[in-house]
Amino acid sequence: MSKPVIITCAVTGGIHTPTMSPYLPITPNEISAAAIGAAEESAAIIHLHARDPKTGKPTADPKVFMEFLPVIKDNCDAIINISTGGGLGMTLEERLAAALQAKPEMASLNTGSINFGIFPLLEKYNNWQHD
Repeated sequence: MSKPVIITCAVTGGIHTPTMSPYLPITPNEISAAAIGAAEESAAIIHLHARDPKTGKPTADPKVFMEFLPVIKDNCDAIINISTGGGLGMTLEERLAAALQAKPEMASLNTGSINFGIFPLLEKYNNWQHD
């Protein structure tokens, strides 16, 4: 007898950049398609970060979230989990804005400082697509 499993998928990841993978969804359409695809493949929870469609940089702008959240909600029954992690230097108010506006079923909240220690990646990639 197998145990139940809950699959969560973060389609954009939190620290990934377009340089690291050409498959990283950045635009609202790409994020929607990736999230819906993950739900079709059995992800029960979709953990969502928003990206600036031009640079791939993380953004907490509720307008960007609202370009893909309704599309995802209308096309799958996965639980929507909005990240409030944002990016370095974002205020708590900026990080919470999309979750407060969209009122998703779940939201993650980083309450302390975060140091991913990804500095070795600087040596791995020579041609960064964005600053």
